[in-house]
Amino acid sequence: MRINLRCWPGGLHRMRSTRVRTRLVLLEDMTERSANDSGSSDLPLAGFTVVSLEQAVAAPLATRHLADLGARVIKVERVGDGDFARAYDSAVLGQAAHFVWLNRGKESFAVDLKAGDGITAVKSLIAGADVFLQNLAPGAAERLGLGADDLRADHPELIVVNMSGYGTDGPMRDRKAYDLLVQSETGLCSITGTPETAVKTGIPTADIAAGMYALTSIQAALLRRCRTGVGATIDVSMFDATAEWLGYPMYLQMYQDRQVPRMGLAHTSIAPYDKYPTADGEILIGVQNDRGWRTLTDVLGLPELADDPRYATNVERVRRREEVDALVGAATKQFASAVLDEKLAAAGVPAAQLRDLRGLIEHPQLDTRDRWREVETPAGPIRAVRPPMNFRDVELPMGAVPALGEQTDALMAELGLTDEQIAGLRAAGIVG
Repeated sequence: MRINLRCWPGGLHRMRSTRVRTRLVLLEDMTERSANDSGSSDLPLAGFTVVSLEQAVAAPLATRHLADLGARVIKVERVGDGDFARAYDSAVLGQAAHFVWLNRGKESFAVDLKAGDGITAVKSLIAGADVFLQNLAPGAAERLGLGADDLRADHPELIVVNMSGYGTDGPMRDRKAYDLLVQSETGLCSITGTPETAVKTGIPTADIAAGMYALTSIQAALLRRCRTGVGATIDVSMFDATAEWLGYPMYLQMYQDRQVPRMGLAHTSIAPYDKYPTADGEILIGVQNDRGWRTLTDVLGLPELADDPRYATNVERVRRREEVDALVGAATKQFASAVLDEKLAAAGVPAAQLRDLRGLIEHPQLDTRDRWREVETPAGPIRAVRPPMNFRDVELPMGAVPALGEQTDALMAELGLTDEQIAGLRAAGIVG
């Protein structure tokens, strides 16, 4: 059987980088360790190595999913304080909630990138990797000698991912770009909230969007490398990712000159679609089509409304939204939330209980489907929800959250340094 080395992690490095034998040994060690650490060669990305110079949310989310899928992820952090997300709060056994969410399954390498020996060590790690990802400020990677052109000049098979706020050019290229700022600049805030108040989403949507596009781009680049033997330079920005997610309201604006109004839980193009009162609380109902409307009127005991020309079509219901909401709300108030929820579900009417986060944690859908696992952290084990990608032949790993610099010595040893050399670098503050 013929083996395509281009599809094997590090295979192209072995074919092209024969000039440096120590690099070959490092690659073999890293590939073997990644496969062993994953616990199964059946993991989708077992054997692939990712080096990430990352911070905050967007890049760490992408690499955490790569780690979940079996890749070895080496997280490069600053000596002393590391990724600043480590200090966002102390909510999880004294650790930051963002950090423990985004950084399980990784190895932490603490290094001073301003020191010559420090940047040399990072370059050596990248030389043995399949992917290098960074989300530093614009131009910072290039100033460190970690620009895509420099790295891929020696390693054309390397996949380099540059993440930014607003992209590699344009008038806002050098602007700071936090999630809130990008949500505002893209118009996401203009369609989120109530008629009176614009708000940001309750989660970092712009960060998450960019992280997921980085993830899919990396996977696509690895597949293309199997065919062509060539790596890639990929640029992903929070602004572009969020703009993509705004495609539907953007088309309404472009072709109808209509700004989507802020409607809370309601939908600008569908009715009934909102929260409605019950005898003991509220329930969400979202009728997507006219068949659903007929079914809803039957459940609520309002059969006379099914064929009423004022409400029979979605176009007419949207036109008379206030009337429709009042009629539906008057009927839903006659039921307890749980009872109505069951009736609607049995009839096939889309509905949901309006839960808070405690409701999510205690949700029977998570519990009965065995979605909880335990993850180790420096402060002790914590609960975590399993990755959303479910492979039926293998369970994805959920590795430990690393302490700052936890794997520094081991990684330096893999690079061929002696205990004395590592101790010297540590004493000089170059690694930590």
